Amino acid sequence: MFTATLWAQSPRTVDFKTIHAALSINPVKRNVIGQAEYTFELFKGVDTLRIDAQKMVFTNLKLNGESVKFKDNKKQLLLFEGLRVGNNVLSFEYEAFPTQTMYFVNWDFTQKIDTPEEVQGQIWTQGQGKNTSHWLPCIDDVNDKALFSLDIAFHKSFEVISNGVLLEKQARGDNLIWKYRMDEPMSSYLVMLAIGHFQKKTEQSALGIPLEMYYEAADANQFEPTYRYSKKIFDYLEKTVGVAYPWKVYRQIPVRDFLYAGMENTSATLFSRDFVVDSIAYNDRNYLNVNAHELAHQWFGNMVTAQSGKDHWLQEGFATYYALLAERAVFGEDYFYNKLYKTSRQLIEAAKTDTIPVLNPKASSLSFYQKGAWALHALREQIGAKKFDLAVKNYLKKYAFQNVTTDDFLAEVKKVASFDVVAFKKLWLESAQFPVAQADALLLKNSFVKQYYNLRDHRLDLAKDRQRILDIFKSKAYYPVKELLVYQATEKSFADKEYLLQAALKTGEIKVRQAVANSLEQIPESLRVAYETLLDDSSYETRETALYFLWKNFPEQRARYIEKSKKWIGFQDFNLRLMHLYLAYLTTDQADEKSKIYFELLQFTGTNYDSGVQELALLKLISLELFTEDVLKSLAFGTGNHRWQFVNFCKENIRKLLKDDHYRKMFIEIEPQLPIREKTQLQRLLNEKEIK
Repeated sequence: MFTATLWAQSPRTVDFKTIHAALSINPVKRNVIGQAEYTFELFKGVDTLRIDAQKMVFTNLKLNGESVKFKDNKKQLLLFEGLRVGNNVLSFEYEAFPTQTMYFVNWDFTQKIDTPEEVQGQIWTQGQGKNTSHWLPCIDDVNDKALFSLDIAFHKSFEVISNGVLLEKQARGDNLIWKYRMDEPMSSYLVMLAIGHFQKKTEQSALGIPLEMYYEAADANQFEPTYRYSKKIFDYLEKTVGVAYPWKVYRQIPVRDFLYAGMENTSATLFSRDFVVDSIAYNDRNYLNVNAHELAHQWFGNMVTAQSGKDHWLQEGFATYYALLAERAVFGEDYFYNKLYKTSRQLIEAAKTDTIPVLNPKASSLSFYQKGAWALHALREQIGAKKFDLAVKNYLKKYAFQNVTTDDFLAEVKKVASFDVVAFKKLWLESAQFPVAQADALLLKNSFVKQYYNLRDHRLDLAKDRQRILDIFKSKAYYPVKELLVYQATEKSFADKEYLLQAALKTGEIKVRQAVANSLEQIPESLRVAYETLLDDSSYETRETALYFLWKNFPEQRARYIEKSKKWIGFQDFNLRLMHLYLAYLTTDQADEKSKIYFELLQFTGTNYDSGVQELALLKLISLELFTEDVLKSLAFGTGNHRWQFVNFCKENIRKLLKDDHYRKMFIEIEPQLPIREKTQLQRLLNEKEIK
């Protein structure tokens, strides 16, 4: 994950040693009530000590056992009495109403709920560099590492998860108090909690680390494909990194409507429920890469942490590269080189306009992640795997639980290899250009890439090279080679390329067949039967594409396609169900059937669904031009969502509708019915036209 850096105060002035908090969280009020005790060491006298705390109310504050005066400016708690050089103990009570960082998802209190067990709500946090202080007073500075411990009280029917070892669960009325303890220091952005109706299964790593894998009861049948290869990845990374996993437990928790793909909180990764997949969805969007990436962060980012944004690639570049190495251990050499090839093309294209190098806090995510990973691959290839692994091992051991710079890492490289680290740094980290020649030379070590480059640069003639093309499709060539042949034929006439498409479909390879689905919008009758077999592929992406184009090309077959897809669901975002409903609405002439479909689509726009589902449903309703009051209301509610991507989607569609006076009037009538946050957003949109 991308992590911003903020300095609260110089670590040379103060060092926070321990942070303990006992928390009670109320999903109705959306607040946190806490009792906290902090120990810290002052290295020299200061007038004021600042602790980051966003919009909190403090009471009963004591410093070294004495009540002292304090101030808070809604961003920080300011201490100016009773401070002493050396060790100090601070305690206080506080209340927070977090508007970010802690998220309350699917807590629908408009419906009658008989028991808490029926509530589908979740609470999860996302510190992201500098935001933990919205729910837990702390030092929002990655260079200040402390030993954290949390006691969290919540209703006994829920699972409560945090960092570190779970010491015990203590009953208190209808609540349980979950007591978690860390045994090594970490930066505050890595503190987490997650609350929901989770279940778990536990495995042991090769060296005895408990691997706790969480899931919702409804997703029990998807557990295996979701967590497939998890233990293998863990054991591989621990062995390859060469340093024992630095914490006593590793947890993975899928949460609803998460902001990102995953987040590497210390000892407890949160990831998007979108990656909870069945065996078919696994072929399209499995969790394996995110799984390996966030796990690699437990060493690169959590155990050793970059001092500043300038060195952020030490976290994201390393996590990206080691995840790729883990994927190679699972999927093989050709997979590894294909991913390197794809990211190299992205970096070459980005370099045309991106003038910011890796060693810059304003570098793009593509640079931090993918160019950082490429730099490590180039380094590993140049000095050899053994020396590279030794340098990484020495680097991690030397700086364990500390903060690092790029020069710290390169110094360890220089100790084990006769290598020009200055030239390496200049070429890969300080230049905005991507070293194409060097990258291609490394890629061409792989025979699949050689074949791919040859076909890319020397296109085969569909007529003259017919037999060679057919031989390639019958061969064991890695699938991107066959994909390439399909896409190269896109602009050719169907008569010229029909044999190629038939051969591609006969391969039985999911990605090759998917290329046919994606490259052919006009489907001739002679290909219809063969193309229809795509509807049964083990790919929800392929099925969705094929369903749409078949429906579009063969009106006389539409009823059959609607019947074929009536029980389809698809991914966690219901992509196949929503596509079916969209096409069914356009197919039927019956008013009551259209009404039934409309109300089901509308149901998916409800706030009890993840924003990804809401957005897809709204897209279908907008495409059908069903601009009812309920649809407009769903767009308005979306402006208050915690995911900025969905908020922007809703705002842009509202802006378009506001150009029509009829819909503007409808939004004006809706506005008083909205909660305060959504009402404020809609008022701003309504006023935009007047400002212009």
